[in-house]
Amino acid sequence: MRASTFTFFAALAAVTVMSPQADAFTAQGGSALARKQQKYAASGSLTPSSVSVVKRGGALGAVPGWAAYTNALEEKPLMTKAMTSLVGWALGDFLAQTFINKGPFDVARFATLSAFGFLYHGPSGHYFYNWLDAKIEGTGFKQVFSKVAIDQIFWCPIFMSVFFTYLGLVAGDGPGAIKSKISSDLLSACKGSWKVWPIVHAINFRFIPNKFRLFYINAVQIGFNIFLSIIGTK
Repeated sequence: MRASTFTFFAALAAVTVMSPQADAFTAQGGSALARKQQKYAASGSLTPSSVSVVKRGGALGAVPGWAAYTNALEEKPLMTKAMTSLVGWALGDFLAQTFINKGPFDVARFATLSAFGFLYHGPSGHYFYNWLDAKIEGTGFKQVFSKVAIDQIFWCPIFMSVFFTYLGLVAGDGPGAIKSKISSDLLSACKGSWKVWPIVHAINFRFIPNKFRLFYINAVQIGFNIFLSIIGTK
């Protein structure tokens, strides 16, 4: 995954949810940090701030905004993940409308899908993956396989059904129309998921820490959301 994608997500989520005390990312704090970095760079050593960022943010600690995003995940995990999903769904639909549909930009559709990311995808993912990790501990082959199976066999159809129901309710459709939409498109949506997400989640459950799961999923899901925005609004 390109560093620019990480930077975009981290910066946007951090600006939205990070606490006022995180002044290391203000203009004044940034200037002071830059001066310290220049001073220590001249001596060939790491700055204390750099060491702190790496400890808090892991290998991505040097990415601008990543430490603030990591702190936000610790302090406000639900809101941070909801905002992360909002960005992922917004970008997915924006790209779909801009490069796939190529018609007049539908602001209502864009707002509807962005809101779904914020209202359902982020919060449900937060609770579901916390539950799954608590029930199946470990990152061995058996544990990873079991998590992927549960995600794709059980969670995927539930998620897709909620997605189509949400779109129907927003559009003012009745129960009959919503049921018809689910009946006609649920299998196609699940098949699309099964082509992408098993390998993505195998990496997810094997290597990605729990608190970063939604970030990782949304980074990948930008492309998949193009598919969902098309099938969901056709």
